[in-house]
Parts: sequence; C-alpha cells; structure tokens
Amino acid sequence: MSDDHTSSDSKLTTSKRRWAAEGKFLTGRISRPETERLPPGQHLVKTWPVLDLGQQPLISTETWRLEVRGLVETPLDLTWAAFQALEQSTKVTDIHCVTTWSRYDNKWKGVSTRDLLDHAMPKPEALCVMLTSYDGYTTNLPLSDFAAEDAILATSWEGLPLTRDHGGPMRLVVPNLYFWKSAKWLRRIDLLPADAAGFWEKNGYHMHGDPWREQRYSGD
Repeated sequence: MSDDHTSSDSKLTTSKRRWAAEGKFLTGRISRPETERLPPGQHLVKTWPVLDLGQQPLISTETWRLEVRGLVETPLDLTWAAFQALEQSTKVTDIHCVTTWSRYDNKWKGVSTRDLLDHAMPKPEALCVMLTSYDGYTTNLPLSDFAAEDAILATSWEGLPLTRDHGGPMRLVVPNLYFWKSAKWLRRIDLLPADAAGFWEKNGYHMHGDPWREQRYSGD
C-alpha cells in the first residue's frame, strides 16, 4: 500500500478488508479543506508511520524506469537520469492516511505531475489514471486529481532522498486524497477513458478517497 498497501493476502490486508466491511473509523462528519485543515476522524502525528507488510522492493536508480502510457500523444519511458533532467519542483503539503493519522507540512522535491503531463500530452478522452508500482500494487484516481497543483512525483522528503520504506527512489504524492492513492515505488502511469478499480478499491475501499468527505470505504 502507499503507506497502506500490499499485493499479498496478509494479516493487515485481511484486517483492512474487515474495517471496510464494518465501516471502522467513520465519524459521519463532512468538512472542507477551505475551512478545516484536519479532515474528520483524523489525528495528528509528528512522525511518519510506515505501514507496509514487509514488501519493500529494492530499486536501484541504474535500473529504475517510469512509463507513461495509454491515452497520451507522447508515451514516455524515462530512465532515472531522464527523470532527473525534467524541471524539478518543491511542494509543502499535508498527509492524510485512511488509518486515521495525518501529518502537516511535509516538504517534497521532485517532478510536478503537471510538468510530467506536459511532456506526455494527454488526449482529450483521457479522464482517469491507473498507477502501477514495482511491487504490483495498483490504485486509481481521476486525471484531475493526479494533475492537482500540489501533486508531485517525489524523490526527496525534508531535504533528503526518499527512503525505500517510504517508496523511494520515487513515489507519487496527491495531498487532496487519502494516502493509499499516493502510490509508492511507482513504475507505470496509464491514462484511461474511464475509472477502474485498483488493489484496495477491489477490497472495499472507496474509488475516490476524499478525506474531507470521509470517503474511506466503497459504501461511503
């Protein structure tokens, strides 16, 4: 999981399926990021919890690749050097994990998703994105969320290279959605004409995942 994910049928995976079935953590409140910084049901932490299940792929920058495929005018197959040669951006954003923790003011450096899309040139019929990670994890989101102003393909956190346990050498960060949508160890980005469920979405989690609407599970 992107700090919430795995492709194995582990104990935590089983627990999270049960949470989805039971509606665990739901408060029933709706808030707005314009007026409230902390979404309903969340609590603040100062650390950055690592919620993986022992599957942390080891990816060297010599073999790393990022593909952008599907409904784009210019498919991309980027090496690490080519990715680093793209315009670099810095973003400061919050994290909201579906397991109820939030962390404020995380400083990221990497490539803005908008800058990446400028190179790939999405076709007009592209509406959604499917993300695939090196460990086989998948998650979906609307293209509009992937292209949000503060979304970034991060290689650095708080001035240091992104560590393996947090998705290094590169992960997606989409601050306006629950953090399982921000795939770790990102390998491939497919632009699609319609939405399709990824790993957690097939296992009871919401197709969109808006923290301020408390969209934790598929029935919310």
